[in-house]
Amino acid sequence: MGIFHFTFDLMLFGYLPPGTVFQGIWPGFARGVAASFLFLAGVSLWLAHGQGLRWPAFWRRFAMVAGAALLVTLATYFALGAAFVRWGVLHMIAAGSLLALPFLRLPVALTLATAIACFAAPHLFRSEAFNNPLLLWLGLATEIPPMVDYLPILPWLCPVLLGLAFARVADGAGLWARLALWHPGRLGQWLAWPGRHSLAIYLIHQPVLFGLLWAFTTWTRA
Repeated sequence: MGIFHFTFDLMLFGYLPPGTVFQGIWPGFARGVAASFLFLAGVSLWLAHGQGLRWPAFWRRFAMVAGAALLVTLATYFALGAAFVRWGVLHMIAAGSLLALPFLRLPVALTLATAIACFAAPHLFRSEAFNNPLLLWLGLATEIPPMVDYLPILPWLCPVLLGLAFARVADGAGLWARLALWHPGRLGQWLAWPGRHSLAIYLIHQPVLFGLLWAFTTWTRA
């Protein structure tokens, strides 16, 4: 994520050719990063609530992620105008966590089948009827306005459900119980720190990278 956003910033400041992040390997790289976020959201949902839903903790996390998503929408609206984020990765994590709740108890096979259906739906059921801006979150529109981040329900609920299914299978195989016995040491604890503060890192890393690059550019071109 940091690599992609820093490359995007380098493009904005003219250090890379215009359109760099929209061609070559970069679009696939960005989608891979987003898919990993959503897959891990599904894994985390099982680890947190697989043995029983803890509603206060769920709603607290949901409110935190949804509030951060709203913050991203407002910030990009004032910073980017028409290209602002209407439904990005944080919106999808919040919505995906909510929509995936029933699959905590439904059969894994049904979870996998639904994930496949979510992936296929935008390729099969796109319609002009969904071009209304209020329906962009579904992912079935035929015309998508330019946005710097866009991860609608379809197909992006797919990696959330895949992560949940993987976590359930791994639980049945005893993977999480074995990992709980692992003592990573100081280096492992240091490497785990970003995972424990992933939302804060997500929110502040781009302003920090952008600000540092702006300061460097201002200083070197003065």
